[in-house]
Amino acid sequence: MNPRPPLPPFTLATARQKVQAAEDAWNSRNPERVALAYTEDTEWRNRAEFVHGRAQVVEFLKRKWHRELDYRLKKELWAFLDNRIAVRFEYEWHDDSGQWYRSYGNENWEFDALGYMKYRFASINDLPISEADRKLRWERA
Repeated sequence: MNPRPPLPPFTLATARQKVQAAEDAWNSRNPERVALAYTEDTEWRNRAEFVHGRAQVVEFLKRKWHRELDYRLKKELWAFLDNRIAVRFEYEWHDDSGQWYRSYGNENWEFDALGYMKYRFASINDLPISEADRKLRWERA
């Protein structure tokens, strides 16, 4: 596999780049694009679900974005050290009945030497909101 910069050990600037790249990829809602940032044998905990390997990442994300419609995410660097990054995030989405949610959480990431994410551990809570209470909207060109 080719290196996926920025590479660890992270600096403040490169940790922020990694977080922004993750935000951009997830907001694409393209499971195959997102999966390319992870090692072939990546391990996740997402809420109470455990995901192993890129193929399961793709299937997980397809299910997620089939259920979480008009998904929009914002990530913020929380801390970093060597090959690890912690982020806080919030995202908004609605279900097929039109109910909007804001989901809050934290993720802990660990990267391999080539810059691919080996481990992703996410804790997430969902808050029902009204459409009028949304904060995260797509910018229109």
